[in-house]
Amino acid sequence: MSTATATHDQHDHHPTGITRWLFTTNHKDIGTLYLWFSFIMLLTGGAMAMVIRAELLYPGMQVVDPNFFNMMTTMHGLIMVFGAIMPATVGLANWLIPMMIGAPDMALPRMNNWSFWILPFAALMLVAPMFMGGNFSSGQGPAFGWTFYQPLSGQYDKLAFFIFAVHLLGLSSIMGSINIIATILNMRAPGMTLMKMPLFVWTWLITAFLLIAVMPVLAGAVTMMLTDKYFGTSFFHAAGGGDPVLFQHVFWFFGHPEVYIMILPAFGIVSQIIPTFSRKPLFGYASMVYATAAIAFLSFIVWAHHMFTVGMPVAGELYFMYATVMIAVPTAVKVFNWTATMWKGSLTFETPMLWAVAFVFLFTIGGFTGLMLGVAPADFQYHDTYFVVAHFHYVLVTGALFAIIAAVYYWLPKWTGHMYDEKLAKIHFWVSAISVNVLFFPQHFLGLAGMPRRIPDYAVQFADWNFVSSIGGFVFGLSQILFLFIVIKTIRGGAKATDRVWDSADGLEWTVPSPAPYHTFETAPEIK
Repeated sequence: MSTATATHDQHDHHPTGITRWLFTTNHKDIGTLYLWFSFIMLLTGGAMAMVIRAELLYPGMQVVDPNFFNMMTTMHGLIMVFGAIMPATVGLANWLIPMMIGAPDMALPRMNNWSFWILPFAALMLVAPMFMGGNFSSGQGPAFGWTFYQPLSGQYDKLAFFIFAVHLLGLSSIMGSINIIATILNMRAPGMTLMKMPLFVWTWLITAFLLIAVMPVLAGAVTMMLTDKYFGTSFFHAAGGGDPVLFQHVFWFFGHPEVYIMILPAFGIVSQIIPTFSRKPLFGYASMVYATAAIAFLSFIVWAHHMFTVGMPVAGELYFMYATVMIAVPTAVKVFNWTATMWKGSLTFETPMLWAVAFVFLFTIGGFTGLMLGVAPADFQYHDTYFVVAHFHYVLVTGALFAIIAAVYYWLPKWTGHMYDEKLAKIHFWVSAISVNVLFFPQHFLGLAGMPRRIPDYAVQFADWNFVSSIGGFVFGLSQILFLFIVIKTIRGGAKATDRVWDSADGLEWTVPSPAPYHTFETAPEIK
């Protein structure tokens, strides 16, 4: 057999079944694994949210043990952030970035496989303590809030499991980020300059740098927790000369950029979808790139706005207040540009566009409540109330999650070769969009009236809006089962997707903001 034939046979060898998924180095397969993992985590975290809303449906203790309730709030937050939103955006990056920049695959395919397969084991480490020893219904898992503030979290007897899970999650993120940066900087097709890249690629390039910068900070925080608990150090123990507030500084130096790690890829998704259904290029491409970079930079210098009530000097409060309000400027540039893109466009409202428009409107509500929380004297009133819960859920549910769902509908025909059921998809959108506002908008009222966060029981004056909020929560949660049905139905068959899925006069496709690269890697490039 000739060498050429042997090589050809090697390339034609496609593993099937479990082998394909375990050992794959194909960016599309790995993207698919990330997306399915994140969907499983979304349903898991969502089930925990259902327990929370069931307990809060009426005042008084009726559904679960208070410690179990605290465990649910903790695990819901951790699973949604590290298991649902982040892996979903990494999955989209894996699927789309090589195709958008004309690369044959990711730069480091084997590391790509590894960075995914760390995740299921990290997730198991995170949830395992819930099932260890004692009575499950009394809550054996971490019950110290998703921010795991010291000294409360230091009293948890299975802390090592939690810390190991966080280290693994961070390792996966850093490896994925290195891969994305290497791919974007080294593997663009000829002619694909940085300022011709689609906005989604730009937002992920910046997000990847954020991840590499802040994940070691989180690792440092949990390692200090580990040595405080098991090796007799006193980083955060006041009795040994440590400072519990130091933990908050270190945590939020990670935690605030983390918020933007979750939302910047969402900005990129919406910047792809809105131009397509407006049938015109994105307004202000360069300003969008610079605004993304400005948001990323500012995210590092505002961390203590989460800590206005710890007793910092007034000068510190003033600085963090001004720096926080300044983030509104580049964010407003983005909202303006999305609106200007739609202005006088030839608009149609297929399902991805509905989710994208809902994103712009509802994310902006979250932005305005963020401005309110950024004003130090006002934050003294809002801090640790349900107003904060409403704010960050508007940013992360109607922001990040809505954009991810929009992306799935938008690229599903490209991924599967089939069109999704438009009628069912629109039902999914309208039920979700209405119920999510019934769920989270009343929480602003509860917070302004003084209802504290993270409590399993509350005063009777808060009963009405909690009832409304819980009903919205149950409907929103159940509507995501319809989403699962639509995705599976599309994968299994349906109308065949054409090469121009989204009908338009100009034939605008999936990478509207920039011209397509002329080089597709199907033939060898010309040497000039």
